[in-house]
Amino acid sequence: MKTSRFAAVMASFVALTVTGCGAAADRGTAGAATDVATSAPAARTSYPLAFDNCGMKVTFAQAPQRVLILNGTSVGEVESFILLGLEKTVLANAQSYGVSDDPSMIDKVKALPTAGLTMNKNFDVPAEQVLKLKPDLVVSTWSGGFDAKKGFATREQLAAAGITSLVNPVNCAMGKPEATEQEQRAYRNQSINSSLEFISLLGRVFDVQQRALDLIGELRGRVETVRQRVAGLPAKKVLIAYPGMAMMNANGLPAVMTGGIYDDVVRAAGGVNAFAGQTSDMTRTLNKEQLATAQVDVLVVGLFTSGEKGDEEAAKIFAAYPHWAASQSKAYTVVSDGVYLGPLNAWAVEKISKVVHPGD
Repeated sequence: MKTSRFAAVMASFVALTVTGCGAAADRGTAGAATDVATSAPAARTSYPLAFDNCGMKVTFAQAPQRVLILNGTSVGEVESFILLGLEKTVLANAQSYGVSDDPSMIDKVKALPTAGLTMNKNFDVPAEQVLKLKPDLVVSTWSGGFDAKKGFATREQLAAAGITSLVNPVNCAMGKPEATEQEQRAYRNQSINSSLEFISLLGRVFDVQQRALDLIGELRGRVETVRQRVAGLPAKKVLIAYPGMAMMNANGLPAVMTGGIYDDVVRAAGGVNAFAGQTSDMTRTLNKEQLATAQVDVLVVGLFTSGEKGDEEAAKIFAAYPHWAASQSKAYTVVSDGVYLGPLNAWAVEKISKVVHPGD
């Protein structure tokens, strides 16, 4: 994901990206794999597999073999494919980030084929290229990835060409004006569990349910280990700031992330988001006075591009806001993709917890 690409598409769904109350994901999300328990052996997938996905019935006659992963300014979907060992099913991948809380992920994403695809002005694969590629499955992080007004192939067009489409279920409401109340609630309440639910869904679709179950158990276990370690300890105020996303803020300030999965990651690490409970407008309209008067015990610097240096960015922010407790103690850590919807939340939780409660 590049800064220019992010800036171009952010206007259309930034409100959805940063909103939410941080509760557990709605267990009734359409098409979501809601059972992510890990106590019993997983079943094999029985084909044809059919279910509702964001209001559209999708049917898989067999496990997909030619998958196109759309960009959507996300990296969570492609990382889920990689951690599940599904790289050979990827015909073309349009997701990238260039920096990761799991450094090994960078080269693994780069190694996937791109099929020579180019992005249109809305920074995703245009309809004609998708149809020409003839994948058997197209995956999008949000419903807007199938918006004809943006030059993308619609789900109906794909179905007519014999191509199945899939939206990450917790993001059904993104780019879907007619989203149901249930879909909107699921989006607002997205959490770490939402990341695990997508892994479970892929396990069903590709008949790798045991692999998905094992991965979910590992990732959940890492998060729960941290939760137990910090249980009962004072919850310090944590600020997540992405200096490289300053284009999101009308005042040119670092993009401050709050709500939804951001709050859940911080909470799992033993903290509380410094701006918890704020609306999505906060990221766009936050001014320097509000930022200066915030209570910040720990700063989390988010990296957006590979050229950013977390230590230098932290020093700049501390110099700009010297009255923060974090500025005086120099309490900070650096993350990248681990606070987003995706399979690397455990990495971010572990990093943040070491600064929120060091040595505990």
